[in-house]
Amino acid sequence: MATTPISNPQPAGLSAALTSKREALHRRLRELESVIVAYSGGVDSAYLAHAAHTVLGANALAIIADSASLSRRHLREAIAFAATQSIPLATVATDELASEDYARNDATRCFHCKDELFTVLERERTARGIAHVVYGLNADDTRDYRPGQQAAAQHAVLAPLADAGLTKEDVRALAHAAALDVWDKPASACLSSRIEYGRRVTPEVLEQVERAEDALAALGLRRFRVRHHGAVARVELAPEEMDAALNREMFQRIGVAIRAAGFQYAAIDCDGYRSGSMNEVLPLAVLTGQGK
Repeated sequence: MATTPISNPQPAGLSAALTSKREALHRRLRELESVIVAYSGGVDSAYLAHAAHTVLGANALAIIADSASLSRRHLREAIAFAATQSIPLATVATDELASEDYARNDATRCFHCKDELFTVLERERTARGIAHVVYGLNADDTRDYRPGQQAAAQHAVLAPLADAGLTKEDVRALAHAAALDVWDKPASACLSSRIEYGRRVTPEVLEQVERAEDALAALGLRRFRVRHHGAVARVELAPEEMDAALNREMFQRIGVAIRAAGFQYAAIDCDGYRSGSMNEVLPLAVLTGQGK
């Protein structure tokens, strides 16, 4: 594959430290020569795909996995972003729900999801003659409970953002400087992350969560999660959403939307939206990597 990098002007307004990290990322990508970017459309993978395309041109390919755990709205947004940035994009099918280890939904679910994804991407890498698979892990993620990192290590999937020391805030700042409209996009973990541990992941449960979240997005909410607890949907709202949402009229509209999605009850979480809230019930040994 011939390297055809696109024009790469220095973004204005970046600190020296952030500029240095950006240059480290670009050096790392050049070292890799050709990459498949495991792409989801979230800010980290979107910025990584953009950077890889900037540095490597035709030697960078973004691949998005189309599965039941990816909402149709996020899939459309991801495809649209790649098209807007002229990033080469391919779509592959993954079937993590076929794995009992995934469907039973214990604390290792994310490992089995990423194991399926990286197995598929490794086949694509080999078939296309590409040197490496990379994904959007950032430096902050290395301090969180993310079983998918183990799967990445087992498949030799690389993390250029983390290698360059880029935090989530750094990635958003660089995306903003590059005029990427995803720079302030809310985190968009897979739909399975909304389901309480121990509740089986099925297409029907995923569709229920997706319908509820699409309905709340239609009400104008932007940063929120609908957590599936059986008959109860626990709605987490970001702090900036609460002032507008915590009134009787919006409560009623949220309740109608949640019940229309198939839940019996809607509950507003008083602690608000936070990433990974389902992990709060996990034992310390699991969160520290010492559990079995």
